[in-house]
Amino acid sequence: MFYNLFLSTHNADKIAELSAILSGFGISLFGRDDFTDFSDTIEDGKTIYENATKKALEGARHSGMLSLADDTGLFIDALGGDPGIYSARWAGEGCTYRDNRLLILEQMKDKSDRTAYFKTAVALTDDSGLIALSHGIVRGRITHEERGDFGFGYDSIFELEGFNKTYGEMNEEFKNRISHRALAIQNIIPSIKQVLLINE
Repeated sequence: MFYNLFLSTHNADKIAELSAILSGFGISLFGRDDFTDFSDTIEDGKTIYENATKKALEGARHSGMLSLADDTGLFIDALGGDPGIYSARWAGEGCTYRDNRLLILEQMKDKSDRTAYFKTAVALTDDSGLIALSHGIVRGRITHEERGDFGFGYDSIFELEGFNKTYGEMNEEFKNRISHRALAIQNIIPSIKQVLLINE
């Protein structure tokens, strides 16, 4: 049996990553690009939890499906927690992943404290409101240069604590077991299964 779940994003990288994480549950994942008239959510929340919830609610009400949305921030201690909720657009509106990475490396070039953490908030909603919230956190450090060709976003400049590798140096299968997004999704899977009445 297959179950429909809406992922409230245009980001093909996120859809691919979450499809891999949710594989084995018989879930068919749909994104915003499956709907031609779906406008972007204005992410004006003060926290990643607020942004994730807003995106999920708009997704549920537009698609008519159970909806999942995430918001992720990279929080760097030496930058006072920045880029935080502005991580996706740190280098300005319309910036690329690489623009963001290069700006962070420039801002960090004279910093001795390179500790940072990734945090993902995930919201599960239907069209009537919030069902569940979860989060996942991984700690690490900002590298001095880009390392690795895998992943997306800040993956090639974030080295995980306890590993001598950046996300960019990890293959997809391994990353999908230990990433901040994977942890957040794992924490909300029981709620997804309960709502969709999935029995393993």
